[in-house]
Amino acid sequence: KAKADKQWITSISWEPMHLNGGKCERLVTSSKDSTCKIWNVRTQQCILTLSGHTDSVECVRWGGEGFLYTGSRDRTIKVWTAKEGDVLGKLVRTLKGHSHRINTLALSSDHVCRTGPFDHRGTKFLNEEEAYLAAVEKYKTFAAQGPERLVSGSDDYTLFLWHPSDDKHPVKRLTGHQQAVNHIAFSPDGRYFASASFDKKVKIWNGFSGDFLSTLTGHVGAVYQVAWSSDSRFLVSASKDSTAKLWEVPSGKRARATLPGHADEVYALDWSPNGASVA
Repeated sequence: KAKADKQWITSISWEPMHLNGGKCERLVTSSKDSTCKIWNVRTQQCILTLSGHTDSVECVRWGGEGFLYTGSRDRTIKVWTAKEGDVLGKLVRTLKGHSHRINTLALSSDHVCRTGPFDHRGTKFLNEEEAYLAAVEKYKTFAAQGPERLVSGSDDYTLFLWHPSDDKHPVKRLTGHQQAVNHIAFSPDGRYFASASFDKKVKIWNGFSGDFLSTLTGHVGAVYQVAWSSDSRFLVSASKDSTAKLWEVPSGKRARATLPGHADEVYALDWSPNGASVA
């Protein structure tokens, strides 16, 4: 248990296994105190504090290309170095475009970074070295799709698509939501991303171009979070209306199923990477 942040922690992201020799012993936290901190969980030390944002940092991601991405209430996203051989935590660029606070970030590589060498078949590895090499191989295959993509969602009702590892200008500004965007998630294969909003809608977008594809209508309250199945065919959404809904993507005009049972707002949900269950 490491204590250092002056105010609450808003987001946590682990270093992906295919980076830094597969040690998986570092994570980054973002805080309301407008800083982020990198921690080593083995030594329980704070290695570094990232300062530069002027308001609460709402979201942090440790990307597959060896950068950290931070989204803040100060309306900017900052890109920091975390590659082996680079100075850790050096500010590379600031991404500007949103006119209100940034609530959420999603990377095209989120799923592959999260699962590392593991898959739905329950593959086992003889040792850490073998697992690390498998993670590197899996990431290489995924990265062949093209540059790592980042999508940000804001209280300004819009999303921005970025190629953050090499450009500070957005690829596209995405409009259509009628209220604040709370949460975004890329499909595991990187072909789509979904956005959840207070406007009771979930929207599906093309993961490469940012083109709008469809609106998933059915919730009667704000939608707080979404999660994808590992095969990228289905999406679940959690809402203020006390239900979660299951959708087929990208076609889903109507929910395939409503998951009742909760008696009050559903704030968060996740789909296990092996596909077996949604919590």
